[in-house]
Amino acid sequence: MLSDLEIAQAAQIMPIEKIAEKIGLNDDLYHYGKYKAKIDLSKTKKDKHGKLILVTAISPTSAGEGKSTTTIGLCDAINKLGKKAMVALREPSFGPVMGVKGVAAGGGYAQVIPMEDINLHFTGDLHAITTANNAIAAVIDNHIYQGNELRIDPTRILWHRCLDMNDRALRGVVVGLGGTTNGIPREDHFDITVASEIMAVMCLSESLDDFKQRVGKIVVAYTYDRKPVTVKDLKIEGAITLIMKDALMPNLVQTLEHNPAIIHGGPFANIAHGCNSVIATKACLSFSDYVVTEAGFGADLGAEKFFDIKCRMAGLKPNAVVIVATIRALKMHGGVLKEDLKEENVDAMLKGIANLEKHIENIKKFNLGYVIAINKFYTDTNKEIEALLNWANENGHPISLSEVFTKGSEGGIDLASKVLKIADDESQSENFKQLYDVNDTIKSKITKICCEIYGASGVEFSTQAKNQMAAFKRNGWDKLPICMAKTQYSFSDNPKLLGRPSDFTITIRELKPSIGAGFIVALTGDIMTMPGLPKEPAANKMDVIDGKTVGLF
Repeated sequence: MLSDLEIAQAAQIMPIEKIAEKIGLNDDLYHYGKYKAKIDLSKTKKDKHGKLILVTAISPTSAGEGKSTTTIGLCDAINKLGKKAMVALREPSFGPVMGVKGVAAGGGYAQVIPMEDINLHFTGDLHAITTANNAIAAVIDNHIYQGNELRIDPTRILWHRCLDMNDRALRGVVVGLGGTTNGIPREDHFDITVASEIMAVMCLSESLDDFKQRVGKIVVAYTYDRKPVTVKDLKIEGAITLIMKDALMPNLVQTLEHNPAIIHGGPFANIAHGCNSVIATKACLSFSDYVVTEAGFGADLGAEKFFDIKCRMAGLKPNAVVIVATIRALKMHGGVLKEDLKEENVDAMLKGIANLEKHIENIKKFNLGYVIAINKFYTDTNKEIEALLNWANENGHPISLSEVFTKGSEGGIDLASKVLKIADDESQSENFKQLYDVNDTIKSKITKICCEIYGASGVEFSTQAKNQMAAFKRNGWDKLPICMAKTQYSFSDNPKLLGRPSDFTITIRELKPSIGAGFIVALTGDIMTMPGLPKEPAANKMDVIDGKTVGLF
């Protein structure tokens, strides 16, 4: 079979204005070449409201699950059935593209195109976020250097510079070296751009004015008196909004089957809230009858945050959920090493189903109907498939064998039919509920997520976290949703505990106020906000030969 890149390069791609016509747009585009465009913000909302389908997954493994592939393939399949559907996705981060995770435009015959553009610079949104983030950092250091009217404590600066690249060398730096004219020396670090609060603010804003208000609330530091300092205190919320003005417009592209897709925003789900922008999702809901979207990593992270943060803030009510799994990943959760996945192992797969079962239980906590999508690989054996289908049928779980990777929409017809049956049930959105009440204490909300969603037996809070909870309450921040920063590989905070671990404790080592975004970040374990590159980065295989991209997966 051709590589993802070769399939994308061989595709017949339609001019973007033809795709725009399918959703009723004409002169409302800002073109970025022939095949991608931004949509004028004033044209993104209409009275019409489609049905929302979330695609999530089991805990990810190095074997891959294919959540984006399933999301895109499901959208194409719904359109194949004669319905009007759109897909809403996150933008890829350049760091993982160059590192190990790979591209984020789907795969096989279920992709969004132009694949190369989407995975590289696209329309420059992440560059704008990086610039806006670093502009705030520059103003903070300049303010201190120029006399420090706000009495910012250099040892209590919360705002860090960022870069859209995996670069472990930037996890700890010193700025301001080189003499008195270069600022005040202090320790600092870089975050990856997708972990910047500017990204979260962009993805949760509903308009330019909303973005400006949220940016102004961002807490960047504390004074010597432990009082919070905001972007508004620095008087630059207007300048940051100006930098981000174009980036707030959602990006229109197409699937391989020429169905409209909006790709906008891309916060990580193990650090931030892991969902594409509210603007993009609501635009799709206004342009189509069904919207298929995804949330990052497994349901314990992306889906929980989608429901408890994004849906809560934006007033969204999902109509159906798809839980993606692969037999390969289930075998890994059952104890099989990656190099042995090609060998048939029904027992290990059945053992690994414990991970899937916990994710199903979690979706049920939100009162939502679901379908399990088994993303089929060529290594899956008939016995493994039969055993998995039998388990699902015996336990009353709707399940579908998805072959959108190799067959496009034709391989997702059964999945689409089962998903539509649930989505068309009006009671689904009516019964939807969040996991916790935002008026509960910070400790109570964190404990509920850890114990009910992760299955922890208990939660430990560091002395620093306890002090921060008290300070956040004094500042009036205790009634915000919680955004957990946790490893994606395990329900626990230990990435090596695969499957469905039990009798474990989650340790909350630190809290971060993301007041502009509107949530409190709880950091667990050794989670880092700046990833590193692997020993052999994916970048090693990338090149341009005779003007043609090669090696981009």
